[in-house]
Amino acid sequence: MSQGKTPFGIARLPRIVFGAGRRAEIPALLAPFGRRALLVTGARSLQASPAWAEIGAGLDGAGIAWDHVAVDGEPSPELVDEAVVRWRADPPDVVVGIGGGSALDAAKAIAGLLRSGTAALDHLEGVGRGIPFPGPTTPFVAVPTTAGTGSEATKNAVLSGHLAAAAGGAPYKKSFRDERLVAVLAVLDPDLLAGCPTAVIAGDGMDALTQCLEAYVSMGASPFTDAVARSGLAAIGPALSSWHAATLAGAPASETAPARSAMAWGALASGIALANAGLGAVHGIVAAVGARRGVHHGTACGILLAETTRMNVAALRARDPRGPALERYAEIGRLLVDDAGLGRAEAADALVAWLAVLTHRLGLPTLGDVGVGPSDIPAFVAESRGSSMRTNPILLADAEVEAILAACC
Repeated sequence: MSQGKTPFGIARLPRIVFGAGRRAEIPALLAPFGRRALLVTGARSLQASPAWAEIGAGLDGAGIAWDHVAVDGEPSPELVDEAVVRWRADPPDVVVGIGGGSALDAAKAIAGLLRSGTAALDHLEGVGRGIPFPGPTTPFVAVPTTAGTGSEATKNAVLSGHLAAAAGGAPYKKSFRDERLVAVLAVLDPDLLAGCPTAVIAGDGMDALTQCLEAYVSMGASPFTDAVARSGLAAIGPALSSWHAATLAGAPASETAPARSAMAWGALASGIALANAGLGAVHGIVAAVGARRGVHHGTACGILLAETTRMNVAALRARDPRGPALERYAEIGRLLVDDAGLGRAEAADALVAWLAVLTHRLGLPTLGDVGVGPSDIPAFVAESRGSSMRTNPILLADAEVEAILAACC
């Protein structure tokens, strides 16, 4: 745990351009990279918005030629490789991901592989061929249109697929990870979040909240990540439910602008924090849930967050009651319920209760609602021991992970 004296390092970060309306600067910001861009977006929402026409017209006006790849759903190694093959012979000068986490991850992977001569499965952790990534990369620019994944600040591109039939054909969700994949530039315009539907606000918002909280209590936390994660939590705490409720009520974009700006920062903070501190048990468990049941990543995080926090707090009370981790949960409890006078036990319990109320308020489903049953739990437990679980503030036993999943069904 961070004590202000532990040695730490800060991973590479993008140049950050933040503020309402700053998407108008994209053509000028891209110009130093060259005259040809490849835009990678989602399949529908952005292209139906006025922002898409504005961005295209701005690039045309600046004399920047551009091509387009649309990502429908979560990106696969095959989608990435198809784009790479199409443009590798005459690669663009810059790849621009504009969209949610899936579009940004696809763009990140495409930018990484255009000039490397390798394929996605050469480098995909856990299921790939284990070949070291040689580089070089094409410059990657991230323009998020949702507030959740923090992919604009991380070095990993998450890809989904199925193992070969000879290996059982099981679904997977794994990372292609290298510091050279970090965006050279991130343009965060909260106005691009204005069209988010409530389900996206809820799911992506819970993703950002989970990432900030897990980074704050992570075994890899540092003074730097403490400051970033705490700032993100302070922003997300009031903004997420406010933005969701206002959008549900049909409020105009002008009324949601402050909350959208706060969530854009919270999501960015979550990406910076996780990239430098690691995550925890929610992300250890959620990869299997998402891969096997196709549940939106952030939604699955939201389903699991309150109960996983409850289990971590209980395990710390039983096995490490005087360690720093329990106090760190209490610190966030005091922050989110806005009561600095709470003692350690009261504040930790208040955090768990606050998370449970938020989950209900956002209308998130249970694991049972998305098709997870008791028979699935052993497989999920077995697949939960990835890198995220290693930085959880306490080692959870299989029985404790089983209890989390059972309570969320």
